[in-house]
Amino acid sequence: MDDLQKHIQELLQDPEFKKAWEESELEYQIARTVIKRRKELGLSQEELAKILNTGQSAISRIESCQNITLNMLQKLAAALQLDVEIRLVPRA
Repeated sequence: MDDLQKHIQELLQDPEFKKAWEESELEYQIARTVIKRRKELGLSQEELAKILNTGQSAISRIESCQNITLNMLQKLAAALQLDVEIRLVPRA
């Protein structure tokens, strides 16, 4: 485990930090997937924005884990040749 992972593990002991971390996980996963797929397709943020008829700053916000609407998520998935799968499952 590297120093960053150790530090995160220490921070996760704080209930408030842990709650915020868990609440941001979905946005982080979406951002990671968007960045990875955009790069696989050889697209810049600006090129992807043009496909979506939006600005580069909108793509930057998505890739920075900021809120994304379901409508934008569907458009983004289509542009990146991905399917959207949203599930609500019982907690363990």
